[in-house]
Amino acid sequence: MGAWELLLVGVVMLLGLCGVLVPGVPGPWLVWAAVLWWALQSPNPLAWGVLVGATLVLLAAQGIRWQLPPRRLKQAGATPRMAYFAGAGALLGFFVVPVLGAIPGFIGGIYLGERLRLGGHGEAATATRTAMRAGGTSVLVELFSCLLILGAWLGAVWWG
Repeated sequence: MGAWELLLVGVVMLLGLCGVLVPGVPGPWLVWAAVLWWALQSPNPLAWGVLVGATLVLLAAQGIRWQLPPRRLKQAGATPRMAYFAGAGALLGFFVVPVLGAIPGFIGGIYLGERLRLGGHGEAATATRTAMRAGGTSVLVELFSCLLILGAWLGAVWWG
Protein backbone atom coordinates (compact mmCIF):
# COMPACT_ATOMS: atom_id res chain seq x y z
CA MET A 1 0.00 0.00 0.00
CA GLY A 2 1.39 3.37 -1.01
CA ALA A 3 1.88 6.45 1.12
CA TRP A 4 -1.13 8.24 -0.40
CA GLU A 5 -3.41 5.32 0.32
CA LEU A 6 -2.16 5.13 3.91
CA LEU A 7 -2.77 8.86 4.24
CA LEU A 8 -6.31 8.40 2.93
CA VAL A 9 -6.96 5.61 5.46
CA GLY A 10 -5.65 7.91 8.21
CA VAL A 11 -7.91 10.75 7.08
CA VAL A 12 -10.96 8.46 7.12
CA MET A 13 -10.00 7.37 10.64
CA LEU A 14 -9.71 11.00 11.77
CA LEU A 15 -13.13 11.70 10.26
CA GLY A 16 -14.42 8.75 12.25
CA LEU A 17 -12.90 10.18 15.43
CA CYS A 18 -14.61 13.49 14.75
CA GLY A 19 -17.80 11.59 13.97
CA VAL A 20 -17.86 10.17 17.48
CA LEU A 21 -18.32 13.72 18.77
CA VAL A 22 -21.05 14.63 16.25
CA PRO A 23 -24.48 13.08 16.83
CA GLY A 24 -25.79 11.02 13.95
CA VAL A 25 -22.41 10.32 12.35
CA PRO A 26 -21.30 6.67 12.58
CA GLY A 27 -17.78 7.48 13.76
CA PRO A 28 -16.75 4.06 15.08
CA TRP A 29 -17.93 2.37 11.91
CA LEU A 30 -15.94 4.80 9.75
CA VAL A 31 -12.84 3.88 11.74
CA TRP A 32 -13.61 0.18 11.34
CA ALA A 33 -14.28 0.58 7.59
CA ALA A 34 -10.91 2.31 7.17
CA VAL A 35 -9.16 -0.59 8.93
CA LEU A 36 -11.11 -3.08 6.79
CA TRP A 37 -10.05 -1.32 3.59
CA TRP A 38 -6.43 -1.21 4.75
CA ALA A 39 -6.48 -4.92 5.69
CA LEU A 40 -7.95 -5.87 2.32
CA GLN A 41 -5.27 -3.86 0.51
CA SER A 42 -2.43 -5.21 2.68
CA PRO A 43 -3.18 -8.91 3.06
CA ASN A 44 -0.66 -9.86 5.75
CA PRO A 45 -1.20 -11.45 9.15
CA LEU A 46 -0.55 -8.19 11.04
CA ALA A 47 -3.22 -6.32 9.06
CA TRP A 48 -5.75 -9.08 9.63
CA GLY A 49 -4.85 -9.16 13.33
CA VAL A 50 -5.52 -5.42 13.59
CA LEU A 51 -8.85 -5.89 11.80
CA VAL A 52 -9.93 -8.69 14.15
CA GLY A 53 -8.81 -6.64 17.15
CA ALA A 54 -10.68 -3.58 15.86
CA THR A 55 -13.82 -5.63 15.40
CA LEU A 56 -13.61 -7.03 18.93
CA VAL A 57 -12.91 -3.61 20.46
CA LEU A 58 -15.88 -2.03 18.66
CA LEU A 59 -18.22 -4.86 19.63
CA ALA A 60 -17.09 -4.58 23.26
CA ALA A 61 -17.58 -0.80 23.16
CA GLN A 62 -21.10 -1.22 21.78
CA GLY A 63 -21.89 -3.71 24.54
CA ILE A 64 -20.61 -1.31 27.19
CA ARG A 65 -22.51 1.60 25.64
CA TRP A 66 -25.78 -0.32 25.79
CA GLN A 67 -25.26 -0.77 29.53
CA LEU A 68 -24.84 2.98 30.08
CA PRO A 69 -27.71 5.48 30.36
CA PRO A 70 -28.82 7.04 27.07
CA ARG A 71 -27.18 10.24 25.91
CA ARG A 72 -28.90 13.37 27.08
CA LEU A 73 -26.11 15.84 26.55
CA LYS A 74 -28.17 18.64 24.98
CA GLN A 75 -30.64 18.61 27.86
CA ALA A 76 -27.71 18.85 30.28
CA GLY A 77 -26.43 21.98 28.54
CA ALA A 78 -23.61 20.49 26.50
CA THR A 79 -22.48 22.63 23.60
CA PRO A 80 -20.58 21.79 20.42
CA ARG A 81 -17.67 23.76 21.87
CA MET A 82 -17.58 21.32 24.80
CA ALA A 83 -17.33 18.43 22.34
CA TYR A 84 -14.38 20.08 20.59
CA PHE A 85 -12.55 20.61 23.87
CA ALA A 86 -13.29 17.04 24.99
CA GLY A 87 -12.13 15.55 21.69
CA ALA A 88 -8.99 17.66 21.58
CA GLY A 89 -8.21 16.77 25.18
CA ALA A 90 -8.67 13.04 24.50
CA LEU A 91 -6.48 13.16 21.41
CA LEU A 92 -3.77 15.13 23.19
CA GLY A 93 -3.93 12.86 26.24
CA PHE A 94 -3.77 9.77 24.02
CA PHE A 95 -0.38 10.84 22.67
CA VAL A 96 1.06 12.48 25.81
CA VAL A 97 0.38 9.45 28.02
CA PRO A 98 0.03 6.68 25.42
CA VAL A 99 -3.45 5.18 25.23
CA LEU A 100 -4.60 5.66 28.83
CA GLY A 101 -4.11 9.43 28.68
CA ALA A 102 -7.24 9.71 26.53
CA ILE A 103 -9.52 9.28 29.54
CA PRO A 104 -8.17 12.12 31.73
CA GLY A 105 -7.63 14.16 28.56
CA PHE A 106 -11.32 13.84 27.66
CA ILE A 107 -12.50 14.85 31.12
CA GLY A 108 -9.87 17.58 31.33
CA GLY A 109 -10.97 18.95 27.97
CA ILE A 110 -14.57 19.22 29.19
CA TYR A 111 -13.37 20.90 32.38
CA LEU A 112 -11.16 23.37 30.49
CA GLY A 113 -13.95 24.29 28.10
CA GLU A 114 -16.37 24.82 30.97
CA ARG A 115 -13.79 26.74 32.98
CA LEU A 116 -13.27 29.13 30.07
CA ARG A 117 -17.03 29.45 29.54
CA LEU A 118 -18.12 29.78 33.18
CA GLY A 119 -15.03 31.35 34.73
CA GLY A 120 -14.85 29.52 38.05
CA HIS A 121 -13.56 26.18 39.28
CA GLY A 122 -16.70 25.18 41.17
CA GLU A 123 -19.06 25.85 38.29
CA ALA A 124 -16.75 24.12 35.81
CA ALA A 125 -16.40 21.04 38.03
CA THR A 126 -20.17 20.83 38.45
CA ALA A 127 -20.72 21.21 34.71
CA THR A 128 -18.12 18.50 34.01
CA ARG A 129 -19.83 16.05 36.39
CA THR A 130 -23.21 16.85 34.85
CA ALA A 131 -21.90 16.30 31.32
CA MET A 132 -20.28 12.99 32.21
CA ARG A 133 -23.48 11.77 33.88
CA ALA A 134 -25.64 12.93 30.97
CA GLY A 135 -23.84 10.82 28.40
CA GLY A 136 -20.23 11.88 28.38
CA THR A 137 -19.26 8.41 29.54
CA SER A 138 -20.93 6.93 26.48
CA VAL A 139 -19.02 9.30 24.19
CA LEU A 140 -15.81 8.52 26.08
CA VAL A 141 -16.28 4.77 25.55
CA GLU A 142 -16.72 5.24 21.80
CA LEU A 143 -13.88 7.72 21.49
CA PHE A 144 -11.51 5.57 23.54
CA SER A 145 -12.30 2.48 21.46
CA CYS A 146 -11.63 4.43 18.25
CA LEU A 147 -8.37 5.79 19.66
CA LEU A 148 -7.29 2.24 20.57
CA ILE A 149 -7.95 1.14 16.99
CA LEU A 150 -6.12 4.17 15.60
CA GLY A 151 -3.16 3.41 17.84
CA ALA A 152 -3.07 -0.24 16.78
CA TRP A 153 -3.25 0.78 13.12
CA LEU A 154 -0.46 3.33 13.53
CA GLY A 155 1.70 0.72 15.26
CA ALA A 156 1.05 -1.83 12.52
CA VAL A 157 1.85 0.67 9.79
CA TRP A 158 5.00 1.83 11.57
CA TRP A 159 6.40 -1.61 12.36
CA GLY A 160 4.73 -3.61 9.62
